[in-house]
Amino acid sequence: MPTVTIHQAKTNLSRLIERASSGEEIIIARGSKPVARLVPVGAVKGKRQPGSLKGKLVIGPEFFEPLPDDELSGWE
Repeated sequence: MPTVTIHQAKTNLSRLIERASSGEEIIIARGSKPVARLVPVGAVKGKRQPGSLKGKLVIGPEFFEPLPDDELSGWE
């Protein structure tokens, strides 16, 4: 993994991002001490689909029952 200083990273940020987006990991150091790692972002997942869990989750009738007094007092 190549290491660059913070100054070099600021100067060449566009180039470093291009390298990272192609899969390379780059260490950014303050002096000789590594402080950050520039890595590619993982694959972007598909868009959320409203209703995609319809029929897959079940909430029992006990969910709608009032809480017992001792448990309810903990929420006050």
